[in-house]
Amino acid sequence: MTTGSPEYPDDLRYWLALHRAPLIGSRRFCAILAHFLSPRALFETKAADLAALGLKEKTIAYLRCPDWQAVEADLRWLSASGHDCLTLHAPRYPALLREIPDPPPLIFVKGDVSALSSRQVAIVGSRNPTPSGLRFAREIASGLVSRGFAITSGLALGIDAAGHSGALEAGGITIGVAATGLDRVYPRRHETLARDIVTRNGALVSEFPPGTAPRADHFPRRNRIISGLSLGTLVVEAAPRSGSLITARLAAEQNREVFAVPGSIYNPLSRGCNELIKGGAKLIQTVEDITEEFEAQLSVQCYEPSSFETGSGDDRASMQLLKYIAYDPTSVDTLVAATGNTPEAIASMLLILELQGHVASTPGGGYVRTR
Repeated sequence: MTTGSPEYPDDLRYWLALHRAPLIGSRRFCAILAHFLSPRALFETKAADLAALGLKEKTIAYLRCPDWQAVEADLRWLSASGHDCLTLHAPRYPALLREIPDPPPLIFVKGDVSALSSRQVAIVGSRNPTPSGLRFAREIASGLVSRGFAITSGLALGIDAAGHSGALEAGGITIGVAATGLDRVYPRRHETLARDIVTRNGALVSEFPPGTAPRADHFPRRNRIISGLSLGTLVVEAAPRSGSLITARLAAEQNREVFAVPGSIYNPLSRGCNELIKGGAKLIQTVEDITEEFEAQLSVQCYEPSSFETGSGDDRASMQLLKYIAYDPTSVDTLVAATGNTPEAIASMLLILELQGHVASTPGGGYVRTR
């Protein structure tokens, strides 16, 4: 790691220091970035001005005397090979994750950062699944890998581990999102799994700095990253009020696909999935049930940029892109991540859709469906 590179700006230590500030969550951090552009400016602002921004006394006291010792520990961890930190402003920060309402201001990464740019489907579920649930999670992960998707999950026991393992066994990429610092693995019995993910072209991700132990309130925060990195989330088995249902709810709020595997009404682990299906999640029995939702994405990949320049297939490709444009503003970055096309190709298709009256541009640079 070199703090003078574009990925690690000179003021990275101020990002890390603000990240550790008390009473500064991801939403407040992002609001600060909108006001100051760089965290460094916040540390150079007078206390009275900080109070005028609504910051609490405890936060202001920390900003006057940050925990630089902890920041130096973060920087030492980042100096190791294969360790990275992506700030919200970094070019390699995952485009889909940046689009969620409360993106983590920075993420620590161990492994191959490029894995975060792959097309991901999240697989989540019970920590105490049935044998058939475990088998299905492994098989669906393997099937998705064979069709070019990466598998994202939370490193937990049960369905999470089966999804990661199924991807690895099929020779694919998998991303593990941790609820701890990346200097430790939770649960500890998954140390081998975590090592395999890192050494086989995958990555571990966390918004928590090194040294952070597992806490109950960390897991819902982790879940929004699992769904935020992914085009869709599949719940294999889940009891009512489980963490997996939180991930599914977050995926829906993030305008991502939600899939669920049905089960017997007598199986407690099927109740959560059956409720999701009643609420609109897509019922999944085969890998094709998932991949057909992304047919437009896969079809658009068949068009090279030259086909847009020569005028062949323009209308068909543009209409396929339309599926990924919501009635709320959708950014070009999101469309690039969802389709694999270049920004130039996306721009060409958007122009056609706008001229045909299917979409309209918004002041923030996004696009919305008009019909």
